[in-house]
Amino acid sequence: MPEPSSAGPVAAAPEDSDAARLNDLGYSQELSRSLGVLGNIAMGFAVVSPVVALYAVSMVGTTIAGPAWVWALPIVLLGQCLVVNVYSELASQWPLAGGPYQWGRRLLGPSFGWMSGWVWQFAVMFGNTTVAYLAAPWVFALFGAVPSPGAMVAVAAAILLGCMLVNAYGIRILSWFVSLGIAAEAIASVLVGFTLLLFFREHGFSLFTETLGAEQLSGGSTVTAFLAVLAVAGWGFIGFDACVSTAEETKDAGRQVPRAMWWALLSVGLVVMLNAMAVALAHPSPAAVVAGEDLDPVTTAVTTAFGSWSDKPFVAVVLVGFLACAMASQGGAARGVYSLARDGVFPFSSQVRKVNRRQAPIGGLIASTAVSCSGLLLGLNATAIGSLIAFGTAATFLPFFLVSLAALIARLRGTWVPSGHVRLGRKGTFLNVLAVLWTAFEVANVCWPRAVLAPPGAPWYQVWAGLLGTGVVITAGLVYLLVKKPQRRLREAAAAAEPAAAAAAGDRPGALAAESS
Repeated sequence: MPEPSSAGPVAAAPEDSDAARLNDLGYSQELSRSLGVLGNIAMGFAVVSPVVALYAVSMVGTTIAGPAWVWALPIVLLGQCLVVNVYSELASQWPLAGGPYQWGRRLLGPSFGWMSGWVWQFAVMFGNTTVAYLAAPWVFALFGAVPSPGAMVAVAAAILLGCMLVNAYGIRILSWFVSLGIAAEAIASVLVGFTLLLFFREHGFSLFTETLGAEQLSGGSTVTAFLAVLAVAGWGFIGFDACVSTAEETKDAGRQVPRAMWWALLSVGLVVMLNAMAVALAHPSPAAVVAGEDLDPVTTAVTTAFGSWSDKPFVAVVLVGFLACAMASQGGAARGVYSLARDGVFPFSSQVRKVNRRQAPIGGLIASTAVSCSGLLLGLNATAIGSLIAFGTAATFLPFFLVSLAALIARLRGTWVPSGHVRLGRKGTFLNVLAVLWTAFEVANVCWPRAVLAPPGAPWYQVWAGLLGTGVVITAGLVYLLVKKPQRRLREAAAAAEPAAAAAAGDRPGALAAESS
């Protein structure tokens, strides 16, 4: 889609230029544009979440590869930086909610864009399920209770409903709660991490060269074990695209959203690496984690260092971090659904696209919460929730790959030349190639069936969950694409908008050709 022509020698206020830009892209300003760059960073930071990331991968990583698992973190972080380079150019040119959908249809056409949005949307919605389910045990831990599977599901559902209510009050209230969560994360992550590292080390840094025999779970192969850890570590560096989800509520979005993505990813990445190292070095017995005798190495390290009194305060702080992650992630999911529904290309679009008087996408909130709650039914079987986690990671990396691939193809065809505030030139093409290679590798790596990542005795479908879950979502999307033909509606809308857009853009028809193809 082409950029609008210059407004003249007098610059408009950011709010006015944002609304004008949105109008040029074919949409009116329905959501409340009230976030500054710090608020946008907060959304991304909360969803990537160092607390959630560390708790999701620390125990599994140590069990699979021993303390040496931490070397997977900088590799995954570097790979995700390649993705952010691509996303930055796209978000700068097209600062719209529902990024993979909006970008994909402008780069390679409506069918590709719709499928990218469909896969991304379900990945985010079921990712919310996973976050809520992982948060539920901390509620019980706060009160010293032992939950049943049914109680876990009930509390997780209550968390999702509570997050929906917060989101329904609008972006300002959501931003306030998310900021509270980030403050909790600062305590639980930065302060505790540095304290453990500086004052409570039990081991030397040579510990990170040891596997402690963990590779035996992977047939004795250290390479196989490390590949599995790269798949697991991928969960710790997803979510920065939440900054894109709130692009239509961010002032000067074309400039600020790319900056926010970088700040969110790099700050969380550094904090996760700090804490992963601190927990390993302060843990009284890493060998017990490798042996599966300690299923919560983070809490063990903290309570051993600070004393038993720290147990409940630490649990409370971690729970607040999880809740902030769930709220921000659910807000991103709702805005993605809203982006699809306002174009009439999502089931029940007329209801789902509704915005309430607080300018919150209430239809998207209800729809995404309903889908996320349905996924909790898997939690009634304590081992089945692992299938959801595996699928969520795989389905999240697939849109990263699809967006990177679409951008590269459009570059090489010459139908897309970045024209936003972020333009990387030839370097951008090279980085785009690397982003495609990285995301293709990670999609295959995460989908690869591994018994080592499933609980002992888990059924076959859990071992194959990443591939099966992704296949089901893609198949459902293809059926909808063939039966309902949402791409036809998008082509008609692009054809109707083309004359006005061409008049505004002058001599840059390349993106319009991709849009209407």
